[in-house]
Amino acid sequence: MAAVIGLDIGATKTLGVALDECGEVVAQVREPTGWGPDGVVRTAARVVAALSSASDSAAPVGVGVPGVVDSARGLVSHAVNLGLDGVPVALAGRLGEAVGRRVVLENDVNAATLGVAALTHSTDLAYLGIGTGLAAGLVVDGALRRGARGAAGEVGHVSVDPLGLLCACGQRGCLETVASGSALASAWPTDGPAPARALYAACLAGDARAQAIWLTFADGLAQAVTVLALGVDPDVVVLGGGVADVGEPLQEAVVAALGQRAAGSAFVASLAGASEQAPGPVI
Repeated sequence: MAAVIGLDIGATKTLGVALDECGEVVAQVREPTGWGPDGVVRTAARVVAALSSASDSAAPVGVGVPGVVDSARGLVSHAVNLGLDGVPVALAGRLGEAVGRRVVLENDVNAATLGVAALTHSTDLAYLGIGTGLAAGLVVDGALRRGARGAAGEVGHVSVDPLGLLCACGQRGCLETVASGSALASAWPTDGPAPARALYAACLAGDARAQAIWLTFADGLAQAVTVLALGVDPDVVVLGGGVADVGEPLQEAVVAALGQRAAGSAFVASLAGASEQAPGPVI
């Protein structure tokens, strides 16, 4: 039987897995995420229920969710892509009561960051999660940096263009409006589940508009990496999240955009490693 259940609550889907004592996935369930506090809790409870037959009834539930998370109290707020505003939602308590299990809550990107740190054995990194939104997780001197209010790494809501598009957070011109899955879906609508792959395929086919959108997207991610490099100065920046599934082409595009930025600034260029053309290695 599974030793633990893990949930990844995203704006478009809630993915649940049951893991055995060795960390191997023994069952998996995916459902569209409901809107607002009640919708999020109902979806999460359905996913846990679907995994119950593959897990011990006492198995705890670990939840990764976007937004500002108070892990100690099990609260989440400002998850704008889930319909959660500034009023804290007791997600751990509500879900725990619904499923009869202990629930541990963490920001989704922070949870992914801890996984990356474990896999890479890195004690100094920034993980840039590119999903429906855009956010970063930080490991500094071997410890996860959540921040005084749980908002560390929310680079997607750094406004870089006050006259730009309206962001779900209420500001204009946030990085998330140009460098996220939702931004890609808006700029390059597709019926498929992977707009980044569809966009890159169009680029390879010679579509000039697709190539322009791809370059804008890569430059937006380069801005986010630069913010992390200047704000935290990590040893390495890792690109992840659903959009990053496009793989090496995205890494190459971001590194190229960073190289262009470094070419125009001796200061930015000075942040590069000995064999890099951009601030910090990007993987």
